[in-house]
Amino acid sequence: MTTHYYTASSLDGFIATADHSLDWLLTQDIDEDGPMAYSGFRAGLGAMAMGAHTYEWILEHDEDGWSYTLPAWVFSHRRLNLPDGADIRLTRDDVRKVHAEMSAVAGDKDLWIVGGGELVGQFADAGLVDEVWIQYAPVTLGSGAPVLPRKLDLELVDVARNRAFLCGRYRVLRAQ
Repeated sequence: MTTHYYTASSLDGFIATADHSLDWLLTQDIDEDGPMAYSGFRAGLGAMAMGAHTYEWILEHDEDGWSYTLPAWVFSHRRLNLPDGADIRLTRDDVRKVHAEMSAVAGDKDLWIVGGGELVGQFADAGLVDEVWIQYAPVTLGSGAPVLPRKLDLELVDVARNRAFLCGRYRVLRAQ
C-alpha cells in the first residue's frame, strides 16, 4: 500500500487562490484519460482524507453533490453537512491514528491524501506520505495556498505531458 498526495498546482506552486478558488484550474486543457490523469490514478485507491475547505469545495462544485465511493476522512474542527449514504468520517484525530484507520479499511489498495497542503504537511511530518503527484497547470497565481508547506526531499519517478499539463510523480525520500 502506498500513500499518495495527488494534486494540481499552478507553476508558481499554489493549489488554490487566497480565497480558496480553483477557477484557474477548471479552465485548463487536460485529457481525463491521458497520462497521469486522475481517472487512472483513482483506480487503485481504497480510502482518502481531506481538509474541511477541500470537502466543502467538492460539495459545492460536484454535480452529484458527492460522487466519491471511497471511504473518506474529513479533518475539521467544526460541524459539516454530510450527504446521505456517503461513507464520510469527520475527525479531529491525529493523522497517525487516521492513517491506521484508513489502512485497515483500504486493505491492499492505496491511500490518497487529497489536501489541502497543510493537512498533507501533517501526514508528511509523520512520515506517512510515500509519493507526491503534481499536475502543473500553465498558469501563475502569485499567491494562495502552497502545494506543500513543508520541506521534503523527493526523487522524480515519472514525468508526462497531458495536453497543457506537465505531470510529475515523485517518491518521498526518507532520512536514513
